Amino acid sequence: MTTARLTVDPAFRVGSVDRRLFGSFVEHMGRCVYTGIYEPDHPAADEDGFRTDVLDLVRELGVTTVRYPGGNFVSNHRWEDGVGPREERPRRLDLAWRSIESNAFGLNEFMAWAAKAGVEPMMALNLGTRGTAEALDLLEYTNYPSGTTLSDLRRSHGVEQPHDVRMWCLGNELDGPWQMGHKTAHEYGRVAAETARAMKRFDPSLELVACGSSNAYIDTFASWEATVLEHTYEFVDYVSLHAYYDPAGGDVDSFLASGAEMDRMISAITATADHVGAKVRSDKKVKLSFDEWNVWRQSRFGGEASLDWRPAPELIEDVYDVTDAVVVGSLLVTLLRHADRVGAACQAQLANVIGPVMTRPQGPAWRQTIFHPFAQTARYARGTVLRVEPDSPVVDTAKYGEVPALWATATHDEETGDVVLFAVNRGRTEPLRLAADVRAFPGARVVEHLVLHDEDTTAVNTAEQPDRVRPRQVDGTKPDDGTLTVELPPVSWTMIRLTTR
Repeated sequence: MTTARLTVDPAFRVGSVDRRLFGSFVEHMGRCVYTGIYEPDHPAADEDGFRTDVLDLVRELGVTTVRYPGGNFVSNHRWEDGVGPREERPRRLDLAWRSIESNAFGLNEFMAWAAKAGVEPMMALNLGTRGTAEALDLLEYTNYPSGTTLSDLRRSHGVEQPHDVRMWCLGNELDGPWQMGHKTAHEYGRVAAETARAMKRFDPSLELVACGSSNAYIDTFASWEATVLEHTYEFVDYVSLHAYYDPAGGDVDSFLASGAEMDRMISAITATADHVGAKVRSDKKVKLSFDEWNVWRQSRFGGEASLDWRPAPELIEDVYDVTDAVVVGSLLVTLLRHADRVGAACQAQLANVIGPVMTRPQGPAWRQTIFHPFAQTARYARGTVLRVEPDSPVVDTAKYGEVPALWATATHDEETGDVVLFAVNRGRTEPLRLAADVRAFPGARVVEHLVLHDEDTTAVNTAEQPDRVRPRQVDGTKPDDGTLTVELPPVSWTMIRLTTR
């Protein structure tokens, strides 16, 4: 058995864990909303039509922030359609996903759902087919207390207090030709800057996200951010990144190394943002919002043209296996390793559509395999991310060359005394011995050691077997003379929680 080594020391700090790293995403796409989080005639629906079984799972998942209402959907969306009496709301064609939108679930329903779920809303604006004026109308309706036409309209809809949304996305993937209202970087940069300027005039404390590249392979990657940020740097607080990882072609080694691509993408956009900051002579550091990420078998999706016009169709309902869960765990590790610059992140999406939660209409809800690493990381990654630099054997991949078999990070919560180690073994055939030097935490003892692994890496959870794949407790783990030695099974995600108290 080969050995990997790392050191966990409170002196080696990356940055604070921003709770917004554990965000999710609700888009009017497929069954994410309708029969996902909202199903009024479901046996478990509450008085607002929200599925309480899903709400329970969302709370267990530990989601902190939810981006809404898209996604591609937002770029052809009129926010006004989703407010006021339901019987008066129009039915519209959603051009993004070729579906019929009833607007039965809209802005105020989402805010009520977010309050029950205990999550912070992150609102996306339509800067595709609409612009600055419509964005300001939405802001006034949403955030102004009373005494104006739109704030009083909200109150007439039964919402007395403003929603006070703090974080706003200035459009979605407008670099992509698939997007309604697709723009060049200069075109988008101008409208984003003018919208941001006006929104900051309304409330300088708003946090604004400029639309970054939709993926790392689009021709305009990084040059798009450079141009957009030259227009918007003064006004925005974040630039967005989106990435999905596909086990296409059976290249499992490269798929398990997806975190290497995310790592490079974050580093590239951080460097681009800092270059623009230097160019415009700003002391401000623009942060990154990785507000769409997940495993998605895009190679199986026939594209929007393959879809029929109908309400809430079954769409992109990937069923996740053990390998997918390990990859998701490695992506969470990557986000934490960049906690100094990644200030927000949203796993896309929350329910049914490539989601950690699956539901059946009129039926049960259950946890997909990818639910578990997210839930454990969201629960226990607190305080400060510590810089760990593993000395590890490597795995040779077709897409990324040699990558370390061990991908890991650690957090330290000074308030509780907890030190948590998150580790992934990317190797497919052999276990990996991990020797972690924890001498900087004298007296530390292990209080929990969880491993997500299965001899059958294609195992999945279903409505009939909802707990087929879940983390398993490992007993007897303890440091010896300042070194914590554990065995990481092949294709596994591990969390080890120590206490120093």
